[in-house]
Amino acid sequence: MNRAKFGILGLLAGTAALVGCSSDQSSSALAHGSGVAATAPMATKVDNFMLVDANMEAHELYRLADAKAIVIVSQSNGDAMMRGEAPALKSLKAAYAAKGVEFMMINSNLKDTREAILAEADKAGYDTPILMDSYQLVGESLGVTRSAEVIVVDPKSWKVVYHGTMPGSSKALDALVAGQQVAMAAAAPGAGAPIAFPERGEVKVSYAKDVAPILEAKCVACHEEGGIGPFAMTNYAMVKGFAPMIREVIRTDRMPPYHADPHIGKFSDDKRLTADETKTLVHWIEAGAPRGDGADPLGAVKHVAQEWPLGKPDLIIDVPAFKIPASGVVDYQRPAVAGTLTEGKWVRASTVKPGSRQGVHHLLTGWMETMPADGKSSETKWSASLGAGYAVGAESSMEPANAGVYLPPGGAIGFQMHYTPYGKEVVDKSQVALYFYDKPPELIMHNVVIMDPTIEIPAGEARHKEVAYVQFPHDALLYSAFPHAHYRAYSADLWIQYPDGKMKELLALPRYDFNWQRSYTFAEPIKVPAGSKLISHYVYDNSARNPSNPDPKINVSWGEQSFQEMLFTSVNYRWVNETAEHRVDYEEELAKTRLLGMMDDNLDGKLEKAELKGSIGRQLLKYFDVLDKNHDGYLDASELAAAQGMMGGRRSGGAAPTAKPSEAATAASAFNSDSPTSR
Repeated sequence: MNRAKFGILGLLAGTAALVGCSSDQSSSALAHGSGVAATAPMATKVDNFMLVDANMEAHELYRLADAKAIVIVSQSNGDAMMRGEAPALKSLKAAYAAKGVEFMMINSNLKDTREAILAEADKAGYDTPILMDSYQLVGESLGVTRSAEVIVVDPKSWKVVYHGTMPGSSKALDALVAGQQVAMAAAAPGAGAPIAFPERGEVKVSYAKDVAPILEAKCVACHEEGGIGPFAMTNYAMVKGFAPMIREVIRTDRMPPYHADPHIGKFSDDKRLTADETKTLVHWIEAGAPRGDGADPLGAVKHVAQEWPLGKPDLIIDVPAFKIPASGVVDYQRPAVAGTLTEGKWVRASTVKPGSRQGVHHLLTGWMETMPADGKSSETKWSASLGAGYAVGAESSMEPANAGVYLPPGGAIGFQMHYTPYGKEVVDKSQVALYFYDKPPELIMHNVVIMDPTIEIPAGEARHKEVAYVQFPHDALLYSAFPHAHYRAYSADLWIQYPDGKMKELLALPRYDFNWQRSYTFAEPIKVPAGSKLISHYVYDNSARNPSNPDPKINVSWGEQSFQEMLFTSVNYRWVNETAEHRVDYEEELAKTRLLGMMDDNLDGKLEKAELKGSIGRQLLKYFDVLDKNHDGYLDASELAAAQGMMGGRRSGGAAPTAKPSEAATAASAFNSDSPTSR
């Protein structure tokens, strides 16, 4: 299922780089055939890349532009040389890290899995992150041939100033730390274990047979005439012109915009390039993007974006027009329109067409029983969902087979609109298209939001961690997850903790991208036994190294605007024993777990005073001793239930018997009116 699928809004970063691997080649010759280079072309300059380490943290090279120097050490599991160098690497790091030098290891060995790398790091005592170069593209371009090679990079120019063994690196580091110019120094690669690069210099790629089919299958749907991409891949010449940019966004994992890491989980809506597709495109570009023989498949067919990708809608709802100013901060707009259905319908799919792709940050929808006299919506009055939502870039949303959401007749449709000025005044006229089942489906979908409105992110902190969860009172099946935060989010994930305490990671976004928000649909629904917790971790980068950070000098807390922050993971599920003919009402039980899950940072099922943050936490802290009935120094679930009543009680979402609660209504009804409902 794809609920509120948010993706595909082109943010391909422009570059004037020349086509090629961006590294000058020395006179060293490549040992062809074996895949192991006795010597290899040594890079003199390093292009940007993003790799994930074995602990699932992303590392983008150019984010380290303010470092004095960057040290990259090649690593291969089982290499006695590298293991022996572990103490020297620790000493080097201890001597230079405080002086502004960054350290990373890189594993380009095809046989080394993530699990094996973690075990090797533990056994060898490595305390430096090991980046997984699973496709070997970074190791190839750096000229790596063996384990235990040391490469020193000057971030001011991104030039390689040293490539050799560990002992010889200090001279280059001393010079860079002192702000001195350093000439390239190359040394013998040492006695580390050879690393095979079977495709280095060996791959012959055909544009017509290899490249164009990949682009047509994975890219053209957005990069077509009238599409969401910033340019249309209409023919070879167009692709050739953007080739350096294409290489850049692939190496930094910005494109395609599907950011679930392949090491964790399987997804039915997976839009990633495969390993072979990734290497084919990059190797072709690094070879100069040759045209070669054969007709141009991209030029043979004219691709034009359809107004409604799913075909003619059953119902189109016009969002009231709104003038977005050229600058300033726009409060959330909450218009409403009268419902036009004369009978209830089951929604199977939806498409949101924003009137201004640059100006519309997100759009949420909900059904209300009556049309407000003032024409203004309120999420607390939403009692059914339309199954439609949008955020920065979007695709159509489709329910699972034989499952849907019920939209009652009449009433009113409410919207939550988040507009972002972008320097030009424009009038937004967004539309929502709905597609209905011909007959009612058998299965009922539900939604709950894992959220924490108490988050507080200190100024300047580069890796601030927050966590929240919900606990399921009955057996359920999890279909999809939608992580959401704002500019300072660095990474996000989703885990399940089973009743016996065992943990399993379901989804990992090592690099959260605010510009590409979407739902991730599991290839098979995940079984969630009664008593299980769905746990979401977020990491925030409030430092100056975050290029999207509006202001690294301020503390940041929860808020609606993008310059504030959120921890908000929406998950779609169904109760195992529920059908359209046999309805159950477990939402009240589920809602009771959410206040605890918002603040229980150590996941022990109770709250201590140190965990109480934000406005909600401060209210609880004020009455802590009164609420702590058994005087054990903690607030447990039963004591929190009393707290909810004391803080205003649970506001009912008023769900109709056959309607699915919306995300916002579910959030609003979690415990009181202070619970944020918006994205």
